[in-house]
Amino acid sequence: MIFNEDQVRAALEKAWSLETAKQWSRENPANGQCNVTSAVIHDLFGGEVLRTRYPTVWHYYNRIDGRRCDLTDSQFVRPGARFPAPDSYDDEVTDRDTAMRGIPQSEYDALKSALLDELS
Repeated sequence: MIFNEDQVRAALEKAWSLETAKQWSRENPANGQCNVTSAVIHDLFGGEVLRTRYPTVWHYYNRIDGRRCDLTDSQFVRPGARFPAPDSYDDEVTDRDTAMRGIPQSEYDALKSALLDELS
């Protein structure tokens, strides 16, 4: 599958739901979706899983074709944002299993299925 960022962003907006992360809301669909999204994107498109440290949590995103791609960055500027956008990104390389720690497999399965449906 070829990665087209604009197409994937639009599909994710429709694919995210309460089934993919408990923090989801209509006003801020990307809220709480970074872990599961980075894992699904990695599995579908390859690249690397990256993270940036916040005081109490990690923010996960991807690098695809050598370029940082934070597909959940809209969560920082929409109503109900839990954190501000990072001043800078650490781009610490990690892996999809680390990103998925504490995330139910059901959320991963729901997002992957919904995203594939939206992309087809």
